[in-house]
Amino acid sequence: MPWRADLKLDYTLESQRTVARYEHQGPLRVLKSLYPEGNAICHNVLVHPPGGLVGGDTLDIQISVSSGAHGLVSTPGATRFYKSGGHPALQQVTAHVADHARLEWLPLEAIAYNDCEATNRAVFHLAPSAELITWDVTALGLPSSDQAFTQGHFQQHLEIPGVWLERGNVQGSDIRWLNSPLGLAGHKCFASLVFASGAYIAPERVERSLDASRLIIEASPLKLQAGITCAHPQVMVLRVMSPLVEPTMDLLKQVWACWRHTLWQLPSEPPRIWSV
Repeated sequence: MPWRADLKLDYTLESQRTVARYEHQGPLRVLKSLYPEGNAICHNVLVHPPGGLVGGDTLDIQISVSSGAHGLVSTPGATRFYKSGGHPALQQVTAHVADHARLEWLPLEAIAYNDCEATNRAVFHLAPSAELITWDVTALGLPSSDQAFTQGHFQQHLEIPGVWLERGNVQGSDIRWLNSPLGLAGHKCFASLVFASGAYIAPERVERSLDASRLIIEASPLKLQAGITCAHPQVMVLRVMSPLVEPTMDLLKQVWACWRHTLWQLPSEPPRIWSV
């Protein structure tokens, strides 16, 4: 029987402290709020006890960040889309970020198991002075276990309405695209790291961040498979491919830390769950 899980997570600023409140239905939970950076930034970890989605399952996550609040959300492990038997599975995240608020949506990777039928969708509504850092990491199959993604369909959807829309459709049977130099070139992991604002980003902020990020990329083993650009006046994007997830995540975390410093004048305080 398909499972549906719903979670509503709201961040508000109260007496200079970002407070998280949530409601849930089904097997989806928020661990306790943590404040490793002080009261202004609330860290939360989302936990899905079943450990993955099969055909017919839906995870629906709604996030709101009120004016002045700053929430950081991560997960303790990958989102796993298992073999579905032809039935679609869906994870969808919808966030509304108010003026002068910040959201960091930083889940670990989504794994497309062989013969899955899956959609991983994220939509972020940003008020004019809201800002967002998010990433989307997709892994095809389990290459270290010799379990290739040769059948099925995975759709990746990342949207900032009216500003940015990217949608990737990966067919396990599309050997030509999966292996082509104009496609994934045989890589099993692809990812985007996005900084977005509800209004145009000041050119000096963009230039400072791009310069610092490119130094990191140049020193990375993935420098030939990564690139960064200000693709829209409100959006900066880093894209990277690699044979495995780990080197991609290493690079994303380094650039995330760089963006926090150059764009927000914040230190990099990784969620505790990343080091467990």
